[in-house]
Amino acid sequence: MTEAGIPFRTFDALYERSRNYDTLTRAIVREIKRCGRTQSVCYCVDGDVWEDRAARMLAAGRGVNVLSGVAKSARAAALAGVGGKYTAVSAEELSGEELVRPLVVYDVASRQLAGDAKLLLAERFGDEAPAWYVCGGRAKRIALFEADRQEIYDVQTALVLPAQPLLEKLRFGPDDLMAILRRLRAPDGCPWDRAQTHRSIRINAVEEAYELVDAVDADDPEKICEEAGDVTMQAAFHTLMEEERGHFTVTDMFTVLCRKLIDRHTHVFGNDAAAGEDGALSVWERNKMTEKHQTTFSDSVNDVPQIFPALLRAQKICKRMQKGGWKFDTYEKVLDTLNKKLRALKEAHGRGDGERAARLMGDALMCMCRLGRLTGADCEQALSDAAKRAQRRYTAFEALVLADGNDVNGLSEEAFKAYRRAAKERAAHADD
Repeated sequence: MTEAGIPFRTFDALYERSRNYDTLTRAIVREIKRCGRTQSVCYCVDGDVWEDRAARMLAAGRGVNVLSGVAKSARAAALAGVGGKYTAVSAEELSGEELVRPLVVYDVASRQLAGDAKLLLAERFGDEAPAWYVCGGRAKRIALFEADRQEIYDVQTALVLPAQPLLEKLRFGPDDLMAILRRLRAPDGCPWDRAQTHRSIRINAVEEAYELVDAVDADDPEKICEEAGDVTMQAAFHTLMEEERGHFTVTDMFTVLCRKLIDRHTHVFGNDAAAGEDGALSVWERNKMTEKHQTTFSDSVNDVPQIFPALLRAQKICKRMQKGGWKFDTYEKVLDTLNKKLRALKEAHGRGDGERAARLMGDALMCMCRLGRLTGADCEQALSDAAKRAQRRYTAFEALVLADGNDVNGLSEEAFKAYRRAAKERAAHADD
């Protein structure tokens, strides 16, 4: 341009003053628009117009002519031997949602950008993932962890990650899970997986969910990771079966899920207001009823899944009844009702009336659920914790008996009570 006598200027000074690429882009656009008020301006970029953020913003305005060039991503892809369809993104705009191979990351203009890109890419594809470092018209094969260990970085530098066969991948995503399941269900796949139906594996989802909860209770991150994956796999398996039947796809499933989260959180994504957790829960419950076309609270009460454990289901029913205007008695009145049910249960048992005893047992347990509501206790969790305490006490009891060389089934009543007291104390110390 100097030799041709064409006046020009660079934006190096703006680059030096800008805190980040967002502020640099806005500054470039403002300056070009300012100059354009009094004269014609040609904004030249390296590569194609659509690879430059400022150029894209300017191209959206009136009176702007766009002259496309050869994309930097296309040059880098060609040098790395990647043809056909690929994803291209600037290192300045890289984010996790765009990380799909084949992938070309251009504008890796500094070691810092290379390092930032490496961290994002490694999280998705693994440190050892094969990649190409492209610079100076040449492509060099590297492992991804070497992306920020090269000698030169400039506006022509790019990282290219080619497509990789499933079995060679180091890290996987949702699409890989579906690909694996489709392969297992294929005619030449796994005979067991091909034979499964919704009904044959339905209980697996319940079991895996319980195992996840158990891992959460144990506060074991490694186990939580594993069990969360197992729960996800069950959901993906059922989704694939429906995809095979032509009812819906995995995209449909994620669409319904995301739509539900947005529509129920109108205090976040809409115009509703919510004060604290209780306010947010009220908004959620109201939106849920609207979404499910529940016009009465009875609809909500009867919508509690029957597959839930009975105690959990009972407490949820009580909760929804209360939201629908059912006024439960005070703690004292519910406790009095419970005692009446227990006395009646004792009488029915004494008469050998098993059917009435079972009914009264259910009534007593419902009273306990109401007490749980009144005290703020989670009945399912409370019973689970009590069962764990019983396990610890019995384990301590048996250990004490065996240590003395005795038989747990051969103890006198007095000896049993002594061992039981000692076991309770030992288990209590363990809990502390």
